[in-house]
Amino acid sequence: MFLVSPKKLRAAGVVGMNGRNVQLIARNNRRSLYPLVDNKVKTKQILAEAGISAPELLGVVHHQGNIRDLADFLQDHQSFVIKPAKGSGGKGILVVVSHKGETYTKGSGEEITLRSLQRHASNILSGLYSLGGANDVAMIEEMVDFSDTFDGFSFQGVPDIRIIVYKGFPVMAMTRLSTKASDGKANLHQGAVGVGLDLQTGKALQAVQFDRPVRHHPDTGVELATFNVPFWSDFLLLASRCYEITSLGYLGVDIVLDKNKGPMVLELNARPGLAIQIANGRGLQPRIDTIDTLRTTGSSRLSPDERVVRSMEQLSQL
Repeated sequence: MFLVSPKKLRAAGVVGMNGRNVQLIARNNRRSLYPLVDNKVKTKQILAEAGISAPELLGVVHHQGNIRDLADFLQDHQSFVIKPAKGSGGKGILVVVSHKGETYTKGSGEEITLRSLQRHASNILSGLYSLGGANDVAMIEEMVDFSDTFDGFSFQGVPDIRIIVYKGFPVMAMTRLSTKASDGKANLHQGAVGVGLDLQTGKALQAVQFDRPVRHHPDTGVELATFNVPFWSDFLLLASRCYEITSLGYLGVDIVLDKNKGPMVLELNARPGLAIQIANGRGLQPRIDTIDTLRTTGSSRLSPDERVVRSMEQLSQL
C-alpha cells in the first residue's frame, strides 16, 4: 500500500472527509431538506411532481398487518423490487425477477418462499435496514428493464451511474460495477469496480477495485476502458434538474438506463461519498472552486441545460 501525505492530497485537490462534511454538506445542505432524499417515498413524490423519470412505485407496506396481503397484491406483478424507504448503502433491497405461486425467484437465481418474502418485509418495517434503526415502510417498486448496453460490465448486478451535483452543476461522475467479491452489489468498499467517467463524453477514464487500478472486469474479463454511457447529456441533465427539486447544494444522483424508458433516477443522496475521486483519479476541489467562481460572476440563474453545458465545457479537464 502506498501512503500519501495529507499535504500532497490537498495539493492534488482531493477533498477529505472533514472537508466534505464542513465545506460541502454543512454549508450547502440544510438538515430540514434531508427527508426529501432520506425517505425514498418522498423522493418518489418530488421526482414525479417534477416530471423526472424514475421507476414506478407500485405500493407501500405501511404496517405489519399489510404483510398478509402481499401475496394477493403481487399476483399482478411478475417482477418487482422491495426496499426500505429509509435504507442506505443498498441494504434491505430484494429483487424478484419472477414468481410462480408462492415461490419467488431473486435476481441471483435463488428461490425463496412467500414466508421468506413476508419476513423480509417485516424486517424492513421494524427498522432493520433503516438509518438509525427507526421504524420504516417497505416500498414495492417496478423492476427496471435494464438496457443490454452494459452487458458484460457487471457481475449479476447492473451498472448505475453516480453523478455528483454541486449547486446544480454536475461536477464528477462514475459507474459502479458489481463483482463476485462484492456479492453482486455496487459497493466499492465491498469490492465493486469503480470507473471514472469523462464529464464531456461519458467515456471511461480509468477503473479501480479496492483502490487499485484494474484494466479488465475481474469476473467477466471485459475491457473496462470500453465503457461508454449513451445519451450522456441526458444523464447529466437529469442529475442537474434534481438540484431544483431538492435545493441540496451537494447531491449524489444515481441513474440507471432502462431499455425502453431511457435514463431513470434510481436514488438521491444528501451525503455522497468521496470514493468517486479515486475512480476518476483526480480531486473534487478544483471543480468545486470553478463552480463557486462561476456563481459569483452571474451564473447562479442558469437553467439546468445551461449548467450541463458549462460543466461539460469547463470541468472535464480539471
